[in-house]
Amino acid sequence: MNLPPWTEILVAVLLLASGVVVLLAALGLWRLPDFFSRMHSPALASTLGAWIVTFASIVHFSSHTEEGALALHVWLIIIVLSITAPVTTMVLARAALFRRRQAGDPLPPPLAGRR
Repeated sequence: MNLPPWTEILVAVLLLASGVVVLLAALGLWRLPDFFSRMHSPALASTLGAWIVTFASIVHFSSHTEEGALALHVWLIIIVLSITAPVTTMVLARAALFRRRQAGDPLPPPLAGRR
């Protein structure tokens, strides 16, 4: 089954945008100075990139259906990823902070406005 040209173009643009987001996250991971800064870009990019790929998948698979129904089964992936990616990032940050406290290393500065 051939896809309409507008669908192919939209899916290609979305997948390229997702690739750019992930590439920028990789550059942030490479260039940022410490662990706590490096955690930030991949956490955001994995979620945003997954949202873009999910939307591309919905467009692609919805164009395959005969009656034009949306392919909503793809949302299960993004729901799981949207829950697990931030939780994993928070657990990694707390583990790194715990290790720094145990080693007696200097801790990162607190957030502005917090006491």
